[in-house]
Amino acid sequence: MQTPSTWLEISIEVEPEAVETVAEILARYGYNGGVVVEQGWIAGDEGPEFQYDPTRPVWLRTYLPFDDQVEETRQRIEHALWHVSQIRPLGPLQTRTLAEEDWANAWKQFYSVLRIGERTVIVPSWLEYQPQPDDIVLWLDPGMAFGTGLHPTTRLCLQLLERMVQPDQHVLDLGTGSGILAIAAAKLGAGHVLALDNDPIAVRVAQENVERNQVNAVVQVAEGSLGVGQAMGHWLSGDFGPAEPDPALRAQTPQAIFDLIAANLIAKVLVTLAPDLAAALKPGGYLISSGIIDIKEREVIAAFAKVGLTMVERHGEGEWVALVHRR
Repeated sequence: MQTPSTWLEISIEVEPEAVETVAEILARYGYNGGVVVEQGWIAGDEGPEFQYDPTRPVWLRTYLPFDDQVEETRQRIEHALWHVSQIRPLGPLQTRTLAEEDWANAWKQFYSVLRIGERTVIVPSWLEYQPQPDDIVLWLDPGMAFGTGLHPTTRLCLQLLERMVQPDQHVLDLGTGSGILAIAAAKLGAGHVLALDNDPIAVRVAQENVERNQVNAVVQVAEGSLGVGQAMGHWLSGDFGPAEPDPALRAQTPQAIFDLIAANLIAKVLVTLAPDLAAALKPGGYLISSGIIDIKEREVIAAFAKVGLTMVERHGEGEWVALVHRR
C-alpha cells in the first residue's frame, strides 16, 4: 500500500478553448484546488523569455494524495472529462505516481520568465533573472493559487495596469489569487493596494508573494470581498451566494474609496457585484474587469451600465475579454 507521501499526477492535453472548463474540473478534485497549466510556447529572440502561442495545445495537470480515495477520485475526474469530450476533443487522461520530493518540484518545470506588456516581467521565484532598465519584475511563486500570468485574463489586466496605475492611487485587487495584480500595482507606483480573496489558500499565497516582492508597506492582503461577495464561496465551488442578496451585506461596501479596481473574476460574479464595484469607486475612478468569456460580455456590460458605469475600453485575447469602465 502506498504511503501518504506518495502522489498521483493526473494530466491531459486539451485545445486552448477547453482549458478553462477542464481546469475547473481538475481544480475541483486536485489537492488544494491546484492546477498546473503548461502552455504552448515560442522561444523569445534572446535570453530565457518565452511567448505564449495561443494556437498550440495545452497540458493541464493536478495532483492527488495517494490514499484510500485516490481511485474513486480519479474515476470522478475521468467521468467529468468524458462529458466535456462530447463537446470538445480531449487527449487521453494520463497518470503517474510521484514521491513527495518529486511532487514538490514537479510543477515548477512548466514555468519560465514571462514578459507581459511593455515593462512587466514575471519571474518564478526559483529562477534567476537580471532585470533590464525600466523592468517591473514580479517574483512569483503561484503555489496552489490562481494567477500566474499565463492565463489571458491575467495578462490583459497586467497590460492595462501598466497604463492606468498612477502614483499614490488607492487600488483594490478583488479576487487577488496569487497576488500578482496587487504586486504589479504596488510596483507601478500605487500608494495603497487592498488585495481581497474569499479563498484562504489564495490569501496565504498572496501574502507570501507580497513579502517576496517586498511591497508589504503598500499591499494589504485580507480574506473577504465587497458587499454581497462576502456571502460567496470560492469561485470554483459554484456558490454565488443567495439568489436575493442580503441588503445588509450590500450596505457594508466601502463607499467611494478606490481610484482603481482590478476585478479578474468571472462574468457571473462581476454581474452580481456590479453595484458594490460601482459604489466602491471614487467619482472618476476606473474599473478593470476581466475573466469574461466573450459569450458573457453583454451581460457584464449591461450590469455595469445599470449601476452608472461607462465603458471606455475593450480588449480581447482569443475568447477572453477585459473591459475598462469609468464611474
